[in-house]
Order: sequence, then C-alpha cells, then structure tokens
Amino acid sequence: MSLPSSHITSSTASEMASDMAPGQVTEHADLLRLDLQLCFALYSTSLAMTKVYKPMLAPLGLTYPQYLVMLLLWEQDGRTVNELGQILHLDSGTLTPLLKRLEAQGLVTRQRDAQDERRVRVSLSEQGTTLKRRAADVPAHMACKLALDGDEIGALRAQLNQLRDRLLVDQPPESPSH
Repeated sequence: MSLPSSHITSSTASEMASDMAPGQVTEHADLLRLDLQLCFALYSTSLAMTKVYKPMLAPLGLTYPQYLVMLLLWEQDGRTVNELGQILHLDSGTLTPLLKRLEAQGLVTRQRDAQDERRVRVSLSEQGTTLKRRAADVPAHMACKLALDGDEIGALRAQLNQLRDRLLVDQPPESPSH
C-alpha cells in the first residue's frame, strides 16, 4: 500500500491494519500490537541472522560486525574509516573500537593517509588476506540455513535495500568518521 501523504489518517490506519492481519484488527489500539510491527519483524530477524552467523564466524575469530568490515576489505583493500562507516551505517564511536580489535588480532592495519592526514586507511594484513580463504564457505552455509534459492535471496535483499533507502532518504547524513 502506498501512502499519498506523510500522515496516516484513521481510515488509512484501519486499512493498513486490515491488510496486515485480515479479520483480526478491529481498533486503533490493535495497531500497537508487537506482532503487527514491521520494525519488530526486521529487528528480530536481524538478531536471528547474527545468532546463526556466530558459530560460523567463531572459528575465524570474528564477530558479525568484524566479518562485515572484512568483507568490505576483501572486496577493496585500503578503504578509509569514513568509507567503511558510510557503507556499514556505523558511526566512528562504534567502528573505531571494532577496527582496533581487528588490528590487535593482526588482521588489519590502520594508517594515516599520506595525501590527507585527516583520513585513516584500513588495510588487510597478510593474515587478514589469508583469512578470506577460510571464510569462503560462510555465504554458502548461510544460504543453506535460509532455505531460499538464489532468486529468492536476491529478491529479498533487493526489497530490504529498497526499504532501507526509503527510510534514509530524508535523514541527515551521519557525521563523518576519520
């Protein structure tokens, strides 16, 4: 259902409720039921995904957020902290300690950019590069857990990315991290 305005009217709310759970929602108060909240479905699914990843990543010595950083560096080494933060939607207060832990594990190095001292570049160490081979089976294991085929995974990912982009369209940009 698309909404022509940014406000939800009584009739729109009732229509949304009937679309979400036909025959079950009869009052506005029912719209506050947790099981009808898209945000909770997304939140609990995110928690479940992280829980499933945990035993796959443990042998690699990575947490899920660290794995995301490593994926980006395996795609393109030498990214700036700002780039990593923007792509992962993480602020510097979250990202910096995570990068320090990866550095302490010997997986990455952090260095000031030679052309711009304000920027910090994160690069894979030899150990971080080698870890990519050990992590190669993680996506396939997750795909098996999801029990979805490639087309279904692609369609779901596209829908979620589109939803995220819609939600962020009017949001002010995060303050840059270095």
